[in-house]
Amino acid sequence: MENPQFDEVRADAAAAITDGNLRSVYTGLVHENGRHEYYFGNDTERADELRETAAIQLGMLVRVLADRSDSSVDEIAELAAERAENMELR
Repeated sequence: MENPQFDEVRADAAAAITDGNLRSVYTGLVHENGRHEYYFGNDTERADELRETAAIQLGMLVRVLADRSDSSVDEIAELAAERAENMELR
């Protein structure tokens, strides 16, 4: 394994996702063989609340990825938008 902290982060995430006080959950998995899975759920039906929670989640993810990949937020956001255009929802 290249990143020795990966198992710790994965265990922490698995424990945190069982917290009963969550309002929104997104988990994206990328397998070694390239297969993608994602789970997205929100405890709201209102479009404005969904938009806000999605923006918070995307912002957190983009910020962390930019920092850890020595990229700018704009670079990560642009790349993510390109990938999103090509993804199929299942």
